Amino acid sequence: MKNYLLFLFGFFVLGFSVQAQDETKKIDYTSERSLKNEEKYPGAFLLSKVTEQVYFNHEGIEVWCDQAIFYKEDDFFKAFGNVKMVQGDTVNMVSEYAEYNGKTKFAFASTNVLLTTPNNRLTTDTLFFDRTKQQAFYRSGGTVKDTASTITSRVGRFFMEQDKFSFIQNVVVTNPEYVINSEQIDFYSETGHAYLYGPSTITGEASEVYCERGFYDTRNDKGHFVKNSTIYYDNRKLQGDSIYFNRENSFASATNNIKVTDTANQSLITGHYAEVFRAKDSVFITKRALASMKQEQDSIHIHSDTLMITGKPERRLIKGFYNTRLYKSDMSGKCDSVVVNEYTGLTEMLGEPVVWTGDNQMTGDTIHLLNNVTTNKLDSLKVFQSAFMIQKDSISGFNQVKGKEMFGLFENNEITQTNFIKNTETIFYSRNDDGTLIGIDKAISSSIKILFQQKAITDIYYYTDVESILYKEEDFPENARELKGFNWRGEEQLLKKEDLFLNDPPLDLPKITGIPLPEEEDEFFDEKEEDEENGEMMLNKNSRLTPKILQNREKDTLQLKQSKAPQLKENQPTLKSEE
Repeated sequence: MKNYLLFLFGFFVLGFSVQAQDETKKIDYTSERSLKNEEKYPGAFLLSKVTEQVYFNHEGIEVWCDQAIFYKEDDFFKAFGNVKMVQGDTVNMVSEYAEYNGKTKFAFASTNVLLTTPNNRLTTDTLFFDRTKQQAFYRSGGTVKDTASTITSRVGRFFMEQDKFSFIQNVVVTNPEYVINSEQIDFYSETGHAYLYGPSTITGEASEVYCERGFYDTRNDKGHFVKNSTIYYDNRKLQGDSIYFNRENSFASATNNIKVTDTANQSLITGHYAEVFRAKDSVFITKRALASMKQEQDSIHIHSDTLMITGKPERRLIKGFYNTRLYKSDMSGKCDSVVVNEYTGLTEMLGEPVVWTGDNQMTGDTIHLLNNVTTNKLDSLKVFQSAFMIQKDSISGFNQVKGKEMFGLFENNEITQTNFIKNTETIFYSRNDDGTLIGIDKAISSSIKILFQQKAITDIYYYTDVESILYKEEDFPENARELKGFNWRGEEQLLKKEDLFLNDPPLDLPKITGIPLPEEEDEFFDEKEEDEENGEMMLNKNSRLTPKILQNREKDTLQLKQSKAPQLKENQPTLKSEE
C-alpha cells in the first residue's frame, strides 16, 4: 500500500512537472482587442491596439506591437507596426514587422530593423534571431555603430554570449581617423578588438596598412598584422612577416624578412627586426641589416649589425653601427661604423676603415667617399690621418704608399688619381714590360701624385725634398720591405654581394605565432525542416519564411514580399483574450 501511494505521488509530481514545463513554453499575451476571421485567418486571433500596444511574453522575451496575428495552438505570431522586442538587458529590437515561433524560439524581423545592445546599434532590412543559439544574423546588408566606429557589411552574425560580431563580404569600418576594408572581420564589442581575415586595408591620413590576417584595437588605434603585411608611409613602404602598428605614436615595428622601400631615394633596406617612427621620419633595423642605394646603373650595399635611417627624403642620413661592410661592383670596404648623407653625397667610414678598388687597398683613421649628387657617380675619396695604400705586386711583395692624408679622384666610378701629402713614403717593385724585376724602389718626399688607368698604377710623381733609392732585390732586406703601419687585409676583400654576410653568426629568428584563423562555427541555419529534439517544424506554416530562404548561401540578398497587417473592421465582435 505504501509503495502504491509513493507511485501515485511520483506520478502526480512528474505529471505536474511536465505540465509546468509545457506551460512555460506557451506564449502569453495581452490585447485590448481580439478578433477572429476563420475565413481569412483560420485558427488565429487578430489582436489590435486601442490605447495600449499588443503585448507578448515568452520565456524572458517581451514583444509589443500595434497589431498581431496569433496562432495560439501553434505558439506562433506575426507582429505589425512599431514592433519592439526585448530580451533582458542584452537585446532591444524594433522593426515594422516581426514574427516569433515559441516552439523553436526563432524570430524574424524586417523593415527598418534596429537592434540595440549595451555596446552597439545594428540597423538592417531583415534580421534572423535564434534564441536557442543566442545569435542574430543578417545577409542583406547591415550597419553596426559602436562608441568608436561604424561597420557595414553584406553579411553579419552576432554571437550574444560572446558579444561578438562576425562581418563577411564588403566589410567597411569607418572611424574619424581611418577606414578599414576587409573580406571578413570578427569584432568584439566590449573591447573594440577586430580580427581581420582575407585582403584587408586600414587607410588613414598619413599611412595605409595592408594584410591578409591581422588584429586591430579600434579603441586604442594599434594593431598586429601577419601574412603579406605592409605599411605605407608617404614615400616609404614597410613589409615583414609580422608587423606591430600604433597610430597614436606614429610607430611601427616588424619582425622577420623585413623590407623597407624608400621610393623617393630609390633605396631598399632589409633585415629581420625593424622599428619605424613616422613622426621623426626614422627607421631602425637590425639582424642582417642591409641598405641598398641605387647609384646610376649600379647600387651600393651597406651591411651593419644595426642600421638607422633618419630625416626627410631630401635630407636623409643612413647610419650603420658595428661591423660595417660596403659593396658595389667596382669597390668594397669595411669599417666599424658608417654615415651616409644622401643630401651632400658624403659617406664617412669610421673605425679601422678599409676600401678596395681593383687591386688597391686604402686604409686610414677615417675615410670619406664623396658622391656627385647630380650624376650619382663616385667623385672623390679622402683618407684622414695615417693614409696607406697597398697594391699587391704582380709576382711578389707589395707596392706601398703612405702619408698623413690622401685625396683620390674618380671618373666613371673608377679611380684615376691619388695625392698623398705630408711625410710620404713609398716602396715600389720596378719591372720591365716582360715582368722582370729591375729593383725595389724606396722613396720619401713631401707629397706624391699617382695616376691610374683601369685601376692599375701608370705614373708616380714625387714633389719637394725627394729622396729615392733603387735597391737590387738581394740588397733590400726582407724585414725592410714593409713600411711602418703596413696591414694587408686582402683576404677580407668583398668580391661579391654575398660576401657582405660572410662569417656573420647564424640567425636565430623568433617563431611568428601569428593570428589564428577564425573558429569554424556551425551554420546559422540548420538546413532541416524538423527540429530533431522536439519533433516540431522549424518553420510555422503561416510564416513568411520558407525552407529555401533559410538555406545557407555564400552570397545572398533576402527579398521578401511585404506582409500587410490584418484589416480589422469596426463591426467585428471583440473577443476576450484567452488565458
